[in-house]
Amino acid sequence: MGKRARREKSVCTCISPRLNYLAPHSAFCCYEKDVWTAISKFLGGRSLVPELKQQVSFEWKQLYASAFDGSHSYTFQQQEKHIDWMRIGAFSMESSEALLTEKLSTCPSLAIVTGKSTEKMNSPGSFLLKNVKTGVWIADLQLVRCPVCDLNTCEGTMQTLDARHIELFLTKEYQGGNLEYQQIGARDLKENMTGASGAIFDVKHLNDASTFAIFNIKSWIGDPDDWQPKAMITVHAVAVNTNLQKNEGLHVKYQIMREGNNGQIVSIRISQQLL
Repeated sequence: MGKRARREKSVCTCISPRLNYLAPHSAFCCYEKDVWTAISKFLGGRSLVPELKQQVSFEWKQLYASAFDGSHSYTFQQQEKHIDWMRIGAFSMESSEALLTEKLSTCPSLAIVTGKSTEKMNSPGSFLLKNVKTGVWIADLQLVRCPVCDLNTCEGTMQTLDARHIELFLTKEYQGGNLEYQQIGARDLKENMTGASGAIFDVKHLNDASTFAIFNIKSWIGDPDDWQPKAMITVHAVAVNTNLQKNEGLHVKYQIMREGNNGQIVSIRISQQLL
């Protein structure tokens, strides 16, 4: 992102993340392609992919390949805008409701605890999504060139928390470029921001102990002068944060991708760039 300290190293290779860039909670933080390829020869399908509680449309070998072949969403579209990425890991959506937020300093679970309607979670900086496709989701952190949000003042790059259902890359509609992202919200934060953050939660598990750990941000975002992106993933949630130098604010954008018109949500993006 613009006005951020330049990194001496890339965020990652195009195949696997580096251990020092990710919080130790990342499920795939130790992934190395050659090692896992060797191990996979001795494992069955149930051992190679997360347990799926609902019927899926593809064989486990296809799902495994799409998760570990180095592909990400910008492989299929907007390749010219892509700079770098890192695989965060996999999390599970058991319910069809997801909470998106750019705020990690406070836990948004009070509405669940008190039994209030989850609709009250919709507030500046948070979105409640319904009709989200259940199952295993894959999360990546992307760095892409600007402008991709029509901001003439942007001079740097944009950070995107990019999550998608594990089956998405295998569908003919996606491979054919027939599925597009739609913007569901955007806002400008015109003040100095100490970090660019984004998170996705399964609402059903918002009160789980593992989910609450994400809001203990001091344990995983790094020191204030650590400019490397950090990520934390739990069984039912994922979050990212990049510490920022002094700035004049952020532009935040929320996007979703559906299976056809009014279909289930199969991909989610939370993007941020400096104003």
